[in-house]
Amino acid sequence: MTRVVRALHAGTPRAGLLRDGGVVEVLDHDDALAALRGEGATSAEARLEELHLLPPVEAPEIWCAGVTYERSRDARLEEAETGARDVYALVYEAERPELFLKDAAMRRTVGPGGEIRVRSDSRWTVPEPELGVVIGAGGEPVAVTCGNDVSSRDIEGANPLYIPQAKIFAGGCAIGPALAAPSDWDAPWTIRLLIADADGAELFAGETTTAKMRRSLRELVSWVVRDNPVPPGSVLLTGTGLVPPDDYTLAPGHVVEVTIDGIGTLTNTVGS
Repeated sequence: MTRVVRALHAGTPRAGLLRDGGVVEVLDHDDALAALRGEGATSAEARLEELHLLPPVEAPEIWCAGVTYERSRDARLEEAETGARDVYALVYEAERPELFLKDAAMRRTVGPGGEIRVRSDSRWTVPEPELGVVIGAGGEPVAVTCGNDVSSRDIEGANPLYIPQAKIFAGGCAIGPALAAPSDWDAPWTIRLLIADADGAELFAGETTTAKMRRSLRELVSWVVRDNPVPPGSVLLTGTGLVPPDDYTLAPGHVVEVTIDGIGTLTNTVGS
């Protein structure tokens, strides 16, 4: 499986091919999608741990799909404070998925090692570990990455119309560390979430698989590009099946790790 990272090399952003053993073949350009297509020549080699990683793609847009796992449907029902809670059950079973724009031009998104944040007016914010799909020039999926759709559950639960405010805020998204081009788009991906406090003590750990998703990756992509001119390099986060307990909320200094086998681990710290 081809894996591509973006990193600073000699002070310049460069794409690189990630090989087994943590060796990166640094390319002579900074286009991750071109690197996936095999374009570019190797200009140097470096160890992954020696590089300052950047977001693996400068996504023009980041979209999210909601209520794609039964666990996320249940969490929405549990947090809902109004009679509109039935909308979550209905969208889980419906043909048309829930889709919303999370970010544009990477204004609210960080990469590996970047600081995620919580809204100042939220008292209950959680990470949502997700498989992200990178969309190509023809509207087809071309790669996958790890994503974290940071969400304010109290704002979302107060009213479904508050979802944009619960989902879209500075530092509310992270992607990385690599892009991977799967040979089988129907094969499941294992997703793990680990949250630790500033001292390294484990606060939550869980694991799920995309095999539990209500809809396939290709199906979700087909909906997001339907009558919608999504620019190539955009990312669709495909929903979460891991939800921390209701008494947990992100706090400054907490460290969130999203690991997807075959891609890597996306690590972010919560800023103050």
